[in-house]
Amino acid sequence: MKPKNFETSPQFYARIAGLLYLAIILTGLFAEAFVRNKLFVSGDATATANNIIHSDFLWRLGISADLIMQICDLPVMIILYYLFKPVSKKLALLNLSFNLIQTAVLVANKLNLLAALFFLGDGEYLKSFSPDQLHTLAYLSIKLHGYGFGVGLIFFGFVCLIEGYLIYKSGYFPKVLGVLMAIAGVCYLANSFASILAPELSSFALLFPCIIAEFGLTLYLILKGVNLTIWKEKVAVS
Repeated sequence: MKPKNFETSPQFYARIAGLLYLAIILTGLFAEAFVRNKLFVSGDATATANNIIHSDFLWRLGISADLIMQICDLPVMIILYYLFKPVSKKLALLNLSFNLIQTAVLVANKLNLLAALFFLGDGEYLKSFSPDQLHTLAYLSIKLHGYGFGVGLIFFGFVCLIEGYLIYKSGYFPKVLGVLMAIAGVCYLANSFASILAPELSSFALLFPCIIAEFGLTLYLILKGVNLTIWKEKVAVS
């Protein structure tokens, strides 16, 4: 038998997705803005190394926050598949696939941040390197993480484009959210490919529309959920 709250379950799942999405945004901002931006000194491997050595726990906390972000991402992508499936099952599945690849890339990329800790450790096997060499290796690991993050966001850019289309076509989400998410997808793709093809063109300013779009979707999921009347109509014909 179906549970009594079966018909309202889209609202429940939407709000769960919104809360988890909020956790993703907050943990991601903490790891990037309050850990890496605080400890990483661009162009100065020694200063970066000293910051990490003296704030070892904070660096590890940032890595942990990133992993929590990716853990939260898994239920969110499953819920979004469930919510978007009445619009187009094939596109919802494609969206899920891009999201899975993005998450896998970002999780594996955290090994670069852990590698920086290994290079700055006190193991006997490190004594064949000079301190300057170890600082440089740690610095390069962090730089590689930055590029790995950009690679992951290429796949997330396609996630945002597909979600933007699905939101726009759904009828049970505001069309403006769909437009904003599509713009976010273009910005993610532009910034990530710029970091590879023309690094001087890559800029945080390109990601500002992404923050607005994702935070807007998060708030809508938490506060409004879905339009149940239109949701039921879509489910009935899908």
